[in-house]
Amino acid sequence: MTVVKEESGQDDPGDIRDGHDAYVPSQRRIEREAYKRARARRATAIAALSTLGTGALLYLIVVNAPGWPRTRETFFDWGYAREAFPQVLEGLWLNVRLLLVCGAAVLVLGMLIAIARTLPGPVFFPVRALAAAYTDFFRGLPLIITLMIVVLGVPALRLQGVTVDPVLLGGTALTLTYSAYVAEVFRAGIESVHPSQRAAARSLGLTNRQALRHVVLPQAVRRQVPPLLNDLVSLQKDTGLVSIGGAVDAVRAADIIVGRSLNYTPYIVAGLVFVALTIPMTRFTDWVTARMDRRRAQGGTP
Repeated sequence: MTVVKEESGQDDPGDIRDGHDAYVPSQRRIEREAYKRARARRATAIAALSTLGTGALLYLIVVNAPGWPRTRETFFDWGYAREAFPQVLEGLWLNVRLLLVCGAAVLVLGMLIAIARTLPGPVFFPVRALAAAYTDFFRGLPLIITLMIVVLGVPALRLQGVTVDPVLLGGTALTLTYSAYVAEVFRAGIESVHPSQRAAARSLGLTNRQALRHVVLPQAVRRQVPPLLNDLVSLQKDTGLVSIGGAVDAVRAADIIVGRSLNYTPYIVAGLVFVALTIPMTRFTDWVTARMDRRRAQGGTP
């Protein structure tokens, strides 16, 4: 008979395999697993009851508030919700397209700025200074002001050959702002790679550019996936701000109905649509983060 080992650690001494490799767990292991399952069921039941109790309490507080009837009529009218939903959903397609195009542009521009900020040597000081000034300026400038300057200011200049489309200008403003944030994420990833990695690459005959491309950047990007996904989630929500220039996205579609009816239910519909779009991305981000944490805890490559 052979003592069995598991990946998670030493097995119970009673866990054995017979001559035909039949696994026979010990009574102690069976009792321990049963106890763990019972605790998990108990914790789930307590969490469910606690959630239901909290939800019921909040519901009673809201519906018994003095202004609830008027609030329900103004913000939760089912008729206006049905009217707004198709138009909000149609406008959401613009937000999705902005997310895809601006997201790709932000990743490329952010990577270039991060590389510019990490270039070594005094000859590249002007490049590093310009990249640092860019990130400092656009990280400090509120996004809503950037949008107003680009969407409203650029058309006022009447430049020949420059677009006045609010969608393109709004996307440009989003790209300018989010590139500054993503550049800092990439820079943190690049600087987290130990210098010995670059030195080892150089000792194998790679140039500085090849070491950066094949050794440093792959590790830097892999380490920064969770914060990059978080920035993508934020970008998805902020695409709704392009409506200030007149672009008919989900928020603007809701605003048109509100202006006609003076009922704010379409805003609730637009908000819920954005939440429904954001939750899967948020959960995916959490899953990627947890997966990388597990690999790091097990000693694997993050």
